[in-house]
Amino acid sequence: MFIDKVRIHVKGGDGGAGCMSFRREAHVPKGGPDGGDGGHGGDVIVEADGSLSSLIEYRFKHHFKATRGTHGKGAKMHGARGDNLILKVPLGTIVHFFDEETQETGELIADLTRDGEQVVVAGGGIGGRGNTHFVTSTRRAPAFAELGEPAYEGWIELEMKLMADAALVGVPSAGKSSLIARISAARPKIADYPFTTLVPNLGVVRSGDLSFVAADIPGLIEGAHVGKGLGYEFLRHIERTALIVHIIDLTGGYEGRDPLEDYEIINSELQLYSEDLAKRPRIIVANKIDVAGTEDARKRLAERVKADSIAVAGDEYSSSLIDPKLYCISALTGQGVDGLKAAIATKVQALREEVRVREEASPQYDFVWEHRRQARDKVFDIVKLTDGVFRVEGKQVERMVIQTDWENEEAIAFLQHRLKRIGVEVALEAAGAKDGDEIRIVGRSFEFESAHVSEDIFKELDI
Repeated sequence: MFIDKVRIHVKGGDGGAGCMSFRREAHVPKGGPDGGDGGHGGDVIVEADGSLSSLIEYRFKHHFKATRGTHGKGAKMHGARGDNLILKVPLGTIVHFFDEETQETGELIADLTRDGEQVVVAGGGIGGRGNTHFVTSTRRAPAFAELGEPAYEGWIELEMKLMADAALVGVPSAGKSSLIARISAARPKIADYPFTTLVPNLGVVRSGDLSFVAADIPGLIEGAHVGKGLGYEFLRHIERTALIVHIIDLTGGYEGRDPLEDYEIINSELQLYSEDLAKRPRIIVANKIDVAGTEDARKRLAERVKADSIAVAGDEYSSSLIDPKLYCISALTGQGVDGLKAAIATKVQALREEVRVREEASPQYDFVWEHRRQARDKVFDIVKLTDGVFRVEGKQVERMVIQTDWENEEAIAFLQHRLKRIGVEVALEAAGAKDGDEIRIVGRSFEFESAHVSEDIFKELDI
């Protein structure tokens, strides 16, 4: 079954708690702190796999979770890191955030186009630090440690767009499936009625020493760019292809359509759906030349294609955008097919070289996404709920509160100093908070008390 869009819930592994421990040995009456760190939680990673062809693995299972890190122990024994969970997806999969409440697709996370390319979609929680990390010149025996950080969890959308070199497009029954069956080992359903093809078909085509992957895209109709006839579902698969092979039925089909009108309809739909598609290199193919009475349509179409290629060459686009030659074939008898295969293979080879150059400068999504995440985490907002009640929102601030052991007074005092250090106190005063006001952070409530702590004290506390 061909599944090309799914939404799944992912959760990294929670971080393990740090350990509060002191060295205890014979003849060592005052051993220092020796609590180990908690292990980091495992990440949920999406990885492109060239052996996959659909997202069917995620059709019924929608929740995925990595394992948590283990807790630290005494004698500076650190907890083990949780195992990563790798979710395999086909090449050409785009990963977005997804808002379950609004049912809207969010920010782009990654566009996975190379085999083995990975991106972390749900990072594991950071393991809590053991009490050895909190020793300073004035705090020789810290009796507290950090708890593990809860991992990120949320919904993501996986959308697969076919990774093909050439897309066969045209109106229904133009002969796309017949052509791909003729030039490759693909065996799509072929029949003499519209919309026989309901899902894209892929086939590997060889021409001499060259080869390429062709995609048979289901037929497009007027209005496809606004979703008519499942237009959205079909058009987005063309976005991946380097070359568009536009196939036109010279007979006009059983409806007796004008081949030039069909040509215009497809060009218009590509333009209206995406400006980028309108600029995609293309080859125009006239099919069913074996049928008598198609000579006039073939001549008119050839003149139009040549005129369009000249017009484009004079525009801002490259002169190679539209091949000026009209390739006339019969997918039924095979007439002209070998020449068409050679033309497509040669064009694809040149386009691949252009793509290779661009990919050398393509982003490493793991690093880009992690940098963005860290920048966002440091930002916090002050929200005034009512008179005398404020809420502090922000990933870094919330993480500090969550990792605090609220049964330990030393740990709470350490949290207060950390919040002051990152500017929460100053921001609250700027927002109008006064002594005695209630401050809320992720379910915890504090009484605000302004104070001015010098930078020297922060350094001494080693925060």
